[in-house]
Amino acid sequence: MFPVLAVHAYHAYNHYENGQSMYIHHPDLQLSTAENLLMMLRPNQEYMPIEAKVLDTALILHMEHGGGNNSTFTTRVVTSSGSDTYSTIAAAMSSLKGPKHGGANIKVMEMMEYIRQTVRDIKDKEEIAHCLAKILSKEAFDQKGLIYGMGHAIYSLSDPRERIFKSYVEILAKEKHREDDMELYNAVEEIAPKIIAKERKIYKGVSPNVDFYSGFVYNMLDIPQELYTAIFAVARIVGWSAHRIEEQICADKIIRPAYMSVMEERE
Repeated sequence: MFPVLAVHAYHAYNHYENGQSMYIHHPDLQLSTAENLLMMLRPNQEYMPIEAKVLDTALILHMEHGGGNNSTFTTRVVTSSGSDTYSTIAAAMSSLKGPKHGGANIKVMEMMEYIRQTVRDIKDKEEIAHCLAKILSKEAFDQKGLIYGMGHAIYSLSDPRERIFKSYVEILAKEKHREDDMELYNAVEEIAPKIIAKERKIYKGVSPNVDFYSGFVYNMLDIPQELYTAIFAVARIVGWSAHRIEEQICADKIIRPAYMSVMEERE
């Protein structure tokens, strides 16, 4: 329950600093983590069952993703040095913060807002395609040449987490009357892989990953954007802990990756 308290403490302080009423809701041990998060973040403590179900699904899907992802590998590396649990998790969270990892959903939200502001008709797929092509060619948005939320190092045909998650996202979007936003996400999901495959000559397939929709869900749940990565950490700490325990029990040897010099040899 401590992560829930930490999230709430931030939100209450933020409201207080901005001249709004400060409120304190204590966690209810009879509620799930998702239910407590929603209850404690809202002044009236009210939430709909579908909201809690969607957030719970998001937490489950973000819990674990193997030892190769950046933050989990960080967990194993720091653990292998013999460091303590607090330092290990702090290092993992620092890794998760990056926009190419746990912060990716925020970049998706920023990109989608850019598309809304740039495209005259968000129902016009040709206009959306033109905008995405400019983003990919580093001519627009943040000039990084990335369509955020698309592609994954492991999954090429599809991200199974995204496929599961999307069905819940669609239900929540209908409940929140955000069908137009859902239509835009569907359009980008359809168009972006084709543009990436054409421009980057990638033929193995590109598909949306779980971060493509997670920011949209948190936005529909009225969760402050500053907490998106923190909520990811609330879920992923389960996987980090499992990998830390396995590293301690099964390895007990420091991880030191090998490096190869590519400099020209000199006599």
